[in-house]
Amino acid sequence: MTTAPFHIIAADHTGFTVANLERSVAFWQNVLGFELSHRTHQTGELASEITGVPGAEISLAVLKGYGHKIELLEYLTPPDRKHVDFRPCDVGSVHVALTVDNLEAVLSAIAASGWKAAGKPQTLKTGPNAGKRVVYVRDPDGITIEFMQPPMS
Repeated sequence: MTTAPFHIIAADHTGFTVANLERSVAFWQNVLGFELSHRTHQTGELASEITGVPGAEISLAVLKGYGHKIELLEYLTPPDRKHVDFRPCDVGSVHVALTVDNLEAVLSAIAASGWKAAGKPQTLKTGPNAGKRVVYVRDPDGITIEFMQPPMS
């Protein structure tokens, strides 16, 4: 079997399934400064065919900012969906990394919004990111974001 060559053109967005779309949109807009691009509602055969989830009904919002888009999806059906509390070490866990100019200010804003740091900020000592201060934070749904602050010049 031969396949035609292909090239990935670009990364389009990072998607997160959330328990409460309004809460998550408010965080990404009001705390992190992303701009709401659009909202939509997907149901029926289209939603099921795209996701592979029979009976899927999804309310979603796309936010954009800083050269990246975030897609937040709240599945309204099927009724047997689960909340899985992934730890960063668990297979299937994902995160997005955002570069910030003031890690302490980000952590303060996040704490005020109900999110919390999963660990403690650390300065990387080796590798291509040496000198960056980094930390993972988690939202009420367990979604992980890594914040990275470049070394101060």
